[in-house]
Amino acid sequence: MEGWLVPGAKRLARSLAVLGLVASSAGCILTKDLPDPALDIPEGYKAARLSKPKDAPPTLDWWRGFRSRELTSLMEEAQTVNLDIAAATARFQQADAQARIAGAALLPSLSGTGQEAYSRTSGSSASGLTNGGREVVNYSASFSASYELDFWGKNRDAAQAAEETAVANRFDRDVVALTTLTTVANAYFQVLTAQDRLRTAQQNIASAERILNAIRDRFKAGTGTDLDVAQQESVVANQRAQVPPLRQTLDQNINALATLVSRPPEAVRVAGGSLNQIAIPRVTPGLPSELLTQRPDIRRQEAQLASATANVGNARAQFFPSIQLTGQGGYQSSALTSLFQPHAAFFSMVGSLTQPIFDGGRILGNFEFTKARQDELLQIYRKTVVQSFADVDNALYSIRQTTERLRLQREVVAASRRAFQLAEQQLRAGTADIVTVLNTQTTLFQAEDLLWQAQLARLQAIVSLYQALGGGWEPRMERPVDAL
Repeated sequence: MEGWLVPGAKRLARSLAVLGLVASSAGCILTKDLPDPALDIPEGYKAARLSKPKDAPPTLDWWRGFRSRELTSLMEEAQTVNLDIAAATARFQQADAQARIAGAALLPSLSGTGQEAYSRTSGSSASGLTNGGREVVNYSASFSASYELDFWGKNRDAAQAAEETAVANRFDRDVVALTTLTTVANAYFQVLTAQDRLRTAQQNIASAERILNAIRDRFKAGTGTDLDVAQQESVVANQRAQVPPLRQTLDQNINALATLVSRPPEAVRVAGGSLNQIAIPRVTPGLPSELLTQRPDIRRQEAQLASATANVGNARAQFFPSIQLTGQGGYQSSALTSLFQPHAAFFSMVGSLTQPIFDGGRILGNFEFTKARQDELLQIYRKTVVQSFADVDNALYSIRQTTERLRLQREVVAASRRAFQLAEQQLRAGTADIVTVLNTQTTLFQAEDLLWQAQLARLQAIVSLYQALGGGWEPRMERPVDAL
């Protein structure tokens, strides 16, 4: 077999290799279409007055800053078992496979064939004589190869587009993971808030019942009226009516956590606790330019834009001729013992060129479509970047305002509690106006409930800032393995 390979197959392989090098060097000629996004990157965030340029962005495990073991456990579990993340991982694996499929066009197609053919001619001639017929056996073994000379870079651009799509799917997985983690954090804080509000509601019910007993004592002593008793009973009933919605909120958020960690609600036990046990981390936004690499949604849009740009090159290359090389060689003999002898060798090599002449505007329409698609993704990329700056500023403003709101609400609670205590003392002394007692206790109950909601709002603002900054996500230049 080596005797035939020297004069035939090596000549074909050498020709394919030389032309392949030319094609690979020319494949980048038509892909210099990446547009300039013309982004205006600010030097700093408008709302980050206290941050310094040297401030670093969040760490990868940003949730540890809240110092809650249960939250950390839920976060780590969600990273490994969440079904949305698993589905996103399956999507980028699909994209990897598509990239390998697209990259196959850059390599020659090789196939081997072995055949045994048996035939027998008829034993009767046209004159009616019998000659016994003839039996023929042919053996053959051959290889065939085909290769499209990618001189205009059409196949390379298609492979590059598929590869960039695979990269975009990886970043999409990171977007899903970031969204999942922030959802876990918010749901956990909702659980704590519901537990705190339930405890406060129970305490307020006890306080309202204590006042009701005091008013009833006054009524029995003749210093109070039936209207006073009825009004206080209304306060007690109103406080009790607030308990079921809070329990519903608690159960719903525990069920949400169960879904996020891919378990049935019956298999999830959330101990919770109190918002007062949650530490308040200091989040530094860093520089706006860091967002371009920190946020996975921006990186995803970059990869999608790069894929669209490669598709523009592929669409343009379709205007030019397609050059196809095919070759076949092997051995053919009527005797198996002499099949691989030099005299039984054969080969053929064919080069063809196909130039589109008229296709009804299909190629032009495809080129205009890819250009418009590229422009669409460019605008989406620009909007994503601009929106990311707004997201960070909004989160910084929210942290500042919710912190101030929390400070003021604590003052409201302190003043309301003092007023209620004084009113209760005067009630027991028999000198308090019942309207004053009703007003002070209602004000206190509302202020205490709003205090927990203010604490929740600040924690959610901090989580929003982590999300706006990319959640401490680690930028990776990850490419699909063996895409080409």
